Amino acid sequence: MPVVPMKALLETGVHFGHRTKRWNPKMKPYIFTERNGVHIIDLQQTIVAIDEAAALIRDIVARGGTVLFIGTKRQAQEPIMTQAQRAGQPYITERFLGGTLTNWRTIKSRLDRLAELEAMKERGELERFTKKEALLLTREIDRLNRRMGGIKNMRRLPDALFIVDVSREANAVKEANRLGIPVIAMVDTNCDPDGVDYVIPSNDDAIRAIKLIVEAMANAALEGLALRKGADEIEAVTGAEEKVAAGEDLRAGEFALDEEMLLRSFAPDLDEDEG
Repeated sequence: MPVVPMKALLETGVHFGHRTKRWNPKMKPYIFTERNGVHIIDLQQTIVAIDEAAALIRDIVARGGTVLFIGTKRQAQEPIMTQAQRAGQPYITERFLGGTLTNWRTIKSRLDRLAELEAMKERGELERFTKKEALLLTREIDRLNRRMGGIKNMRRLPDALFIVDVSREANAVKEANRLGIPVIAMVDTNCDPDGVDYVIPSNDDAIRAIKLIVEAMANAALEGLALRKGADEIEAVTGAEEKVAAGEDLRAGEFALDEEMLLRSFAPDLDEDEG
Protein backbone atom coordinates (compact mmCIF):
# COMPACT_ATOMS: atom_id res chain seq x y z
CA MET A 1 0.00 0.00 0.00
CA PRO A 2 1.45 3.40 -0.96
CA VAL A 3 2.38 5.95 1.70
CA VAL A 4 -0.09 8.41 0.14
CA PRO A 5 -3.01 6.93 -1.84
CA MET A 6 -3.95 8.19 -5.30
CA LYS A 7 -7.28 9.53 -4.02
CA ALA A 8 -5.56 11.86 -1.55
CA LEU A 9 -3.21 13.15 -4.25
CA LEU A 10 -6.14 13.91 -6.56
CA GLU A 11 -8.24 15.53 -3.83
CA THR A 12 -5.44 17.93 -2.85
CA GLY A 13 -4.50 18.85 -6.43
CA VAL A 14 -0.99 17.41 -6.38
CA HIS A 15 -1.36 16.63 -10.10
CA PHE A 16 -1.84 20.24 -11.23
CA GLY A 17 1.35 21.73 -12.66
CA HIS A 18 1.89 25.20 -14.10
CA ARG A 19 0.68 26.63 -17.38
CA THR A 20 2.37 24.99 -20.33
CA LYS A 21 4.12 28.19 -21.36
CA ARG A 22 5.89 28.32 -17.97
CA TRP A 23 7.20 24.78 -17.96
CA ASN A 24 10.76 23.57 -17.62
CA PRO A 25 11.49 21.02 -20.39
CA LYS A 26 13.56 18.97 -17.91
CA MET A 27 10.30 18.05 -16.19
CA LYS A 28 8.90 16.44 -19.34
CA PRO A 29 9.47 12.85 -18.06
CA TYR A 30 7.15 13.58 -15.12
CA ILE A 31 4.28 15.11 -17.12
CA PHE A 32 1.27 12.94 -17.99
CA THR A 33 -0.61 15.31 -20.28
CA GLU A 34 -1.87 18.89 -20.58
CA ARG A 35 -5.37 20.13 -20.02
CA ASN A 36 -6.69 23.62 -20.73
CA GLY A 37 -3.16 24.96 -21.05
CA VAL A 38 -2.00 23.41 -17.77
CA HIS A 39 0.41 20.51 -17.41
CA ILE A 40 -0.89 17.48 -15.52
CA ILE A 41 1.69 15.59 -13.47
CA ASP A 42 1.96 11.80 -13.71
CA LEU A 43 0.76 10.77 -10.26
CA GLN A 44 1.89 7.18 -10.71
CA GLN A 45 5.45 8.52 -10.61
CA THR A 46 4.55 10.76 -7.67
CA ILE A 47 3.32 7.77 -5.65
CA VAL A 48 6.54 5.85 -6.27
CA ALA A 49 8.66 8.92 -5.48
CA ILE A 50 6.85 9.56 -2.19
CA ASP A 51 7.36 5.94 -1.17
CA GLU A 52 11.09 6.10 -1.95
CA ALA A 53 11.55 9.43 -0.16
CA ALA A 54 9.63 8.24 2.90
CA ALA A 55 11.73 5.07 3.09
CA LEU A 56 14.94 7.11 2.90
CA ILE A 57 13.83 9.52 5.63
CA ARG A 58 12.69 6.66 7.86
CA ASP A 59 16.02 4.86 7.48
CA ILE A 60 18.09 8.01 8.07
CA VAL A 61 16.25 8.87 11.28
CA ALA A 62 16.30 5.24 12.44
CA ARG A 63 20.10 5.33 12.20
CA GLY A 64 20.20 8.44 14.39
CA GLY A 65 20.41 10.95 11.53
CA THR A 66 18.44 14.13 10.88
CA VAL A 67 16.53 15.55 7.93
CA LEU A 68 16.42 19.33 7.48
CA PHE A 69 12.96 20.48 6.31
CA ILE A 70 13.06 23.66 4.20
CA GLY A 71 10.17 25.74 2.89
CA THR A 72 10.27 29.54 2.97
CA LYS A 73 7.40 30.40 0.64
CA ARG A 74 4.33 31.66 2.46
CA GLN A 75 2.13 28.60 1.91
CA ALA A 76 4.92 26.20 2.95
CA GLN A 77 6.00 27.90 6.17
CA GLU A 78 3.27 26.63 8.50
CA PRO A 79 3.27 23.00 7.28
CA ILE A 80 7.06 22.80 7.34
CA MET A 81 7.34 24.21 10.87
CA THR A 82 4.43 22.22 12.32
CA GLN A 83 5.37 18.88 10.80
CA ALA A 84 9.12 19.20 11.41
CA GLN A 85 8.48 20.04 15.07
CA ARG A 86 6.10 17.09 15.34
CA ALA A 87 8.77 14.79 13.93
CA GLY A 88 11.60 16.28 15.99
CA GLN A 89 13.51 17.45 12.91
CA PRO A 90 15.24 20.80 12.20
CA TYR A 91 13.59 23.23 9.80
CA ILE A 92 14.00 26.54 7.98
CA THR A 93 10.97 28.69 7.16
CA GLU A 94 12.65 32.07 6.86
CA ARG A 95 15.29 32.96 4.28
CA PHE A 96 17.93 30.27 3.82
CA LEU A 97 21.14 31.92 5.01
CA GLY A 98 24.05 31.49 2.63
CA GLY A 99 26.60 29.16 4.19
CA THR A 100 24.10 27.38 6.43
CA LEU A 101 25.60 24.12 5.17
CA THR A 102 28.89 25.02 3.50
CA ASN A 103 29.97 27.37 6.31
CA TRP A 104 28.57 25.26 9.12
CA ARG A 105 31.31 26.18 11.58
CA THR A 106 30.23 29.83 11.56
CA ILE A 107 26.54 28.92 11.75
CA LYS A 108 27.30 26.58 14.65
CA SER A 109 29.04 29.40 16.52
CA ARG A 110 25.89 31.56 16.19
CA LEU A 111 23.76 28.66 17.43
CA ASP A 112 26.08 28.27 20.41
CA ARG A 113 25.71 31.99 21.08
CA LEU A 114 21.91 31.65 20.98
CA ALA A 115 22.01 28.71 23.39
CA GLU A 116 24.26 30.69 25.75
CA LEU A 117 22.00 33.76 25.73
CA GLU A 118 18.84 31.71 26.25
CA ALA A 119 20.47 29.90 29.17
CA MET A 120 21.42 33.26 30.71
CA LYS A 121 17.86 34.50 30.29
CA GLU A 122 16.46 31.29 31.80
CA ARG A 123 18.71 31.69 34.86
CA GLY A 124 17.68 35.33 35.26
CA GLU A 125 21.21 36.56 34.62
CA LEU A 126 20.09 39.33 32.26
CA GLU A 127 18.95 41.22 35.36
CA ARG A 128 22.61 41.82 36.21
CA PHE A 129 22.95 44.06 33.16
CA THR A 130 21.69 47.61 32.72
CA LYS A 131 18.25 47.98 31.15
CA LYS A 132 19.80 49.00 27.85
CA GLU A 133 22.23 46.07 27.81
CA ALA A 134 19.49 43.61 28.75
CA LEU A 135 17.28 45.00 25.99
CA LEU A 136 20.05 44.60 23.42
CA LEU A 137 20.66 41.02 24.51
CA THR A 138 16.93 40.24 24.36
CA ARG A 139 16.77 41.67 20.85
CA GLU A 140 19.76 39.54 19.87
CA ILE A 141 17.96 36.43 21.16
CA ASP A 142 14.85 37.35 19.16
CA ARG A 143 16.87 38.04 16.02
CA LEU A 144 18.80 34.77 16.23
CA ASN A 145 15.60 32.82 16.92
CA ARG A 146 13.90 34.44 13.96
CA ARG A 147 16.75 33.48 11.65
CA MET A 148 17.89 30.19 13.18
CA GLY A 149 15.26 29.07 15.66
CA GLY A 150 14.30 26.06 13.57
CA ILE A 151 17.84 24.68 13.53
CA LYS A 152 19.01 25.64 17.02
CA ASN A 153 18.97 22.00 18.15
CA MET A 154 20.86 20.81 15.06
CA ARG A 155 24.29 19.89 16.41
CA ARG A 156 25.82 18.81 13.09
CA LEU A 157 25.13 18.88 9.37
CA PRO A 158 21.90 17.15 8.35
CA ASP A 159 21.93 13.76 6.65
CA ALA A 160 19.38 14.87 4.04
CA LEU A 161 17.27 17.86 2.99
CA PHE A 162 13.54 17.85 2.28
CA ILE A 163 12.59 20.93 0.25
CA VAL A 164 9.38 22.54 -0.96
CA ASP A 165 10.02 24.50 -4.20
CA VAL A 166 13.59 24.00 -5.44
CA SER A 167 13.44 27.18 -7.54
CA ARG A 168 13.00 29.28 -4.43
CA GLU A 169 15.50 27.20 -2.43
CA ALA A 170 18.15 26.95 -5.17
CA ASN A 171 20.94 28.00 -2.78
CA ALA A 172 20.09 25.20 -0.36
CA VAL A 173 20.20 22.69 -3.22
CA LYS A 174 23.59 23.98 -4.39
CA GLU A 175 25.13 23.82 -0.92
CA ALA A 176 23.79 20.32 -0.34
CA ASN A 177 25.16 19.19 -3.71
CA ARG A 178 28.60 20.56 -2.85
CA LEU A 179 28.66 18.58 0.38
CA GLY A 180 27.10 15.41 -1.01
CA ILE A 181 23.99 15.72 1.15
CA PRO A 182 20.98 13.99 -0.50
CA VAL A 183 18.16 16.31 -1.57
CA ILE A 184 14.52 15.24 -1.49
CA ALA A 185 12.14 17.80 -2.97
CA MET A 186 8.66 18.58 -4.21
CA VAL A 187 9.37 19.64 -7.80
CA ASP A 188 6.73 21.42 -9.90
CA THR A 189 6.59 21.55 -13.70
CA ASN A 190 8.26 24.98 -13.81
CA CYS A 191 11.31 23.84 -11.82
CA ASP A 192 14.71 22.41 -12.71
CA PRO A 193 15.04 18.91 -11.20
CA ASP A 194 18.83 18.87 -11.65
CA GLY A 195 20.55 18.63 -8.29
CA VAL A 196 17.59 16.86 -6.68
CA ASP A 197 18.38 13.26 -5.78
CA TYR A 198 14.79 12.26 -5.01
CA VAL A 199 12.32 14.16 -7.19
CA ILE A 200 8.71 14.16 -5.99
CA PRO A 201 6.86 15.55 -9.03
CA SER A 202 4.05 17.61 -7.54
CA ASN A 203 2.21 20.87 -7.26
CA ASP A 204 4.34 22.96 -4.89
CA ASP A 205 1.97 25.94 -4.69
CA ALA A 206 -1.35 24.57 -3.39
CA ILE A 207 -1.27 24.56 0.40
CA ARG A 208 -3.29 21.33 0.65
CA ALA A 209 -0.85 19.54 -1.64
CA ILE A 210 2.10 20.84 0.36
CA LYS A 211 0.52 19.80 3.67
CA LEU A 212 -0.20 16.30 2.38
CA ILE A 213 3.34 15.53 1.25
CA VAL A 214 5.12 17.33 4.10
CA GLU A 215 3.01 15.38 6.59
CA ALA A 216 3.93 12.12 4.83
CA MET A 217 7.63 12.94 5.19
CA ALA A 218 7.16 13.84 8.87
CA ASN A 219 5.35 10.55 9.44
CA ALA A 220 8.32 8.73 7.91
CA ALA A 221 10.65 10.53 10.32
CA LEU A 222 8.43 9.50 13.24
CA GLU A 223 8.58 5.89 12.07
CA GLY A 224 12.36 6.20 12.06
CA LEU A 225 12.32 7.57 15.61
CA ALA A 226 10.18 4.63 16.74
CA LEU A 227 12.59 2.17 15.12
CA ARG A 228 15.54 3.93 16.75
CA LYS A 229 13.86 3.81 20.16
CA GLY A 230 13.13 0.12 19.70
CA ALA A 231 16.73 -0.57 18.72
CA ASP A 232 17.99 1.40 21.72
CA GLU A 233 15.73 -0.57 24.06
CA ILE A 234 16.90 -3.88 22.58
CA GLU A 235 20.51 -2.76 22.93
CA ALA A 236 19.90 -1.76 26.55
CA VAL A 237 18.33 -5.14 27.36
CA THR A 238 21.13 -6.99 25.56
CA GLY A 239 23.73 -4.94 27.42
CA ALA A 240 22.08 -5.71 30.74
CA GLU A 241 21.98 -9.43 29.92
CA GLU A 242 25.65 -9.37 28.97
CA LYS A 243 26.50 -7.69 32.28
CA VAL A 244 24.54 -10.31 34.19
CA ALA A 245 26.26 -13.09 32.25
CA ALA A 246 29.64 -11.48 32.87
CA GLY A 247 28.84 -11.28 36.58
CA GLU A 248 27.89 -14.96 36.66
CA ASP A 249 31.11 -15.90 34.86
CA LEU A 250 33.05 -13.81 37.36
CA ARG A 251 31.37 -15.51 40.31
CA ALA A 252 32.02 -18.93 38.76
CA GLY A 253 35.65 -17.98 38.29
CA GLU A 254 35.90 -16.81 41.88
CA PHE A 255 34.41 -20.10 43.09
CA ALA A 256 36.89 -22.12 41.02
CA LEU A 257 39.72 -19.99 42.37
CA ASP A 258 38.55 -20.49 45.96
CA GLU A 259 38.36 -24.27 45.41
CA GLU A 260 41.88 -24.33 43.99
CA MET A 261 43.24 -22.32 46.91
CA LEU A 262 41.54 -24.69 49.34
CA LEU A 263 43.21 -27.70 47.76
CA ARG A 264 46.57 -25.97 47.83
CA SER A 265 46.18 -25.27 51.55
CA PHE A 266 46.00 -29.02 52.19
CA ALA A 267 48.80 -29.92 49.78
CA PRO A 268 51.68 -29.74 52.37
CA ASP A 269 49.88 -32.16 54.72
CA LEU A 270 49.34 -34.62 51.91
CA ASP A 271 53.03 -34.46 50.97
CA GLU A 272 54.08 -35.12 54.59
CA ASP A 273 51.82 -38.18 54.83
CA GLU A 274 53.28 -39.62 51.67
CA GLY A 275 56.80 -39.15 53.04
